[in-house]
Amino acid sequence: MNPEVDHDKQIVVREPPPFLTKVVYASYMYGLKSILNSVLWLREWQESRDPPAGHPDIVKSYECRPNLPVRIFLPASYDQTSQATLPTLFTIHGGGFCIGHQRDDDEWNRAFANTQSALVISLNYSKAPAYPFPTAVHDLEALLLAALADTSLPIDRTDSPTSRTAILGFSAGANLALSVSQLPSIHNHPLTPAAAITIYGSLDVSYPSTEKLRNRPWKAALAPPRGSPTDLLVSLAAAFDWSYIPYGQALHDPLLSPHHAPRSALPPYVCCVAAELDMLAHESWRVACRLSREGGGVGRGRRVVPDRGSEEPCWRVCGNWANMVTTRRGELIGLVPGREDERFAFEETWRGGGVKWLLVPDVLHGFDNPHIRAILGGAEAMRDGEMKTRAYMAEVGRWLKEVVWKL
Repeated sequence: MNPEVDHDKQIVVREPPPFLTKVVYASYMYGLKSILNSVLWLREWQESRDPPAGHPDIVKSYECRPNLPVRIFLPASYDQTSQATLPTLFTIHGGGFCIGHQRDDDEWNRAFANTQSALVISLNYSKAPAYPFPTAVHDLEALLLAALADTSLPIDRTDSPTSRTAILGFSAGANLALSVSQLPSIHNHPLTPAAAITIYGSLDVSYPSTEKLRNRPWKAALAPPRGSPTDLLVSLAAAFDWSYIPYGQALHDPLLSPHHAPRSALPPYVCCVAAELDMLAHESWRVACRLSREGGGVGRGRRVVPDRGSEEPCWRVCGNWANMVTTRRGELIGLVPGREDERFAFEETWRGGGVKWLLVPDVLHGFDNPHIRAILGGAEAMRDGEMKTRAYMAEVGRWLKEVVWKL
């Protein structure tokens, strides 16, 4: 077993592409945003007349970013006339830093608030290419500080060794969750998130997206698109990167690629959840293994950090490198008693911190979003994704309550 080979010794910066490539990227991105904005407007118009069950309890704007409202979800069991406080999860939506909307995660946020009895606050940020890195990071910083200072919100402000707050992001939002957590104003705040949770995160932009395809298993036994020998993200990634990352930007900057952030700069507890059939999964695996290796648990100095360029499939490919399909719908392999598998799950704690890794088998990027599930597979894949969403949400909730917040 060989530790990860350092592929990143040389400082890499974002280089400008040829002029015609810039034109292609700009046309593609602004065209895509125009189409999606029309769809979003129609959805907002429809839901303003018939609010869905997962709608937030409060939509609120702060003076620091009046054009970026936050969406607030209270547990269904919570008495809004009481003075009771709640553990709080801040969430950040994905979309390649360029598209997406908070509304996309309403169903997830509502379900987590109700099932885990937590306050969920969905944060917002400005999108590229109009607002490239690091604008989104500082938008989130401002909104997070404003929400933490808002005494009208029932955030648990109990004086304890770790705060009862956490931050979670999906895809690009996972990147931003780890990035904003590193800023001194957040990292040193009395209510700084005790944990960061990344869900199929884009955590390392220091190497081309095309190289990430070789780290993803292919399972022809599954029906398309899960069994297709491609990844939908690869066709979007180059345009997203062009939009978000300024020319001359160092790609190893830990605010841009939090994979390279030192352990001490991150929240005490970190949980990485990934989708097995996702070209981004390997970087989440590497982050979890590195934090284990650098932490104070049983993996300290011993955990192997997988080499993304290894010639050995067991280290190069995240998940089931032999391309075997799980046999039980809705099952999380690494959590089945008697069948534990550290490629799919491990959890370590030490004094004042810990790390958790969870790989959800046989699912694509975005499997936990009902809007994405509806267009990425048939009834069987949708049902499997729905069941696994409930399962991983419950596991993350257990970890937060029992390990991080110690409720």
